Amino acid sequence: MTDVCPCGSVAAYAACCGRWHAGAAASSAAELMRSRYSAFVLGFEDYLLATWHPSTRPPVLQLDRSVKWLGLDVRRQHADGDTATVEFVARSKQAGRATRLHETSRFVREGGRWYYVDGEIA
Repeated sequence: MTDVCPCGSVAAYAACCGRWHAGAAASSAAELMRSRYSAFVLGFEDYLLATWHPSTRPPVLQLDRSVKWLGLDVRRQHADGDTATVEFVARSKQAGRATRLHETSRFVREGGRWYYVDGEIA
């Protein structure tokens, strides 16, 4: 594993997203979103499925390993009780072509854990 957290935090992976990947519950939707980005970078499909709300979770997930994730910018976050939104831009490169995913994601907290519900791509 890498010493630097892929989510762009100044913290080391173990002190940042690594703890969520190891099973701790993220304390905010923004933390969960960052950990999910890191899971995409690191290829942790099981983690992505486990943190996806059952009402919208796909039955399987197969990440495209040819995508190279380049960075994450969290633009805005808003929490209201057990629901939250996080707007972000994730940059990637595939087959020499740079792309950006600009999404406002919806999250819900159930049983003390945050889950990704869905997102609106800008």
